[in-house]
Amino acid sequence: MAALLLGIGGIGGAVALTRGDSRPRAAATPVPRAGGAHPTGVPAPATTAVCRYLPSSDVPNGVRPATTPTNRPHLTSRPQIAITTGQGVIAVDLAANAAPCTVNSFLSLVHAGFYNHTRCHRLTTDTIYVIQCGDPGNDGQGGPGYRYDDENLPITRKPAYPRGTVAMANAGPGTNGSQFFLVYRDSDIDPNYSVFGTVTAGLDVMDRIAAGGADDSNGPGDGHPRLDVTISKVSWAD
Repeated sequence: MAALLLGIGGIGGAVALTRGDSRPRAAATPVPRAGGAHPTGVPAPATTAVCRYLPSSDVPNGVRPATTPTNRPHLTSRPQIAITTGQGVIAVDLAANAAPCTVNSFLSLVHAGFYNHTRCHRLTTDTIYVIQCGDPGNDGQGGPGYRYDDENLPITRKPAYPRGTVAMANAGPGTNGSQFFLVYRDSDIDPNYSVFGTVTAGLDVMDRIAAGGADDSNGPGDGHPRLDVTISKVSWAD
């Protein structure tokens, strides 16, 4: 399966973030334990959403598909998680009310330890400013073995993806999986990616990763982070 990528290019227009070929592309014109149960008990539900998780073929060789989440999320309204990396800890406030199916999936993967010992495989430092993580194969190609619909798209926000935003990467509409991106500087990206959280601590960690630069393996300002950004664990912070 093609990689989840941030296409860079296009002067004067918003930049698209898609799963496509590995080369920078011109921007498009703008037009985000199964069930996410909290480990300390069952919280009051924040949503009555019914989610649709469909099979996908994005599981890397040698990796087990993740368990498909329950289609009826049972979530606290603002779950807090901590992403522990070799560069430091990034805390995130998850928007369960605005993006229940995305948060439900993310917490299901967290509960299963899906993100543990994976690398943030991509850093962009030109035109858009993100750190991309969540691929079990560590190369931008993989996912959990299921996909789901978009939600909480920031179509009225300018910029659509300000500093501190956490959103899903995708391969087009309805193809969300496990890969996500952290925005370390306001970015002009087409509003086609489900926003599901906000960084509440660790922006300095993101800045340090960005300052280390990319290896330009996907083109100038786009590639693997030069600093090693391995996620040792993702855990509940509340």
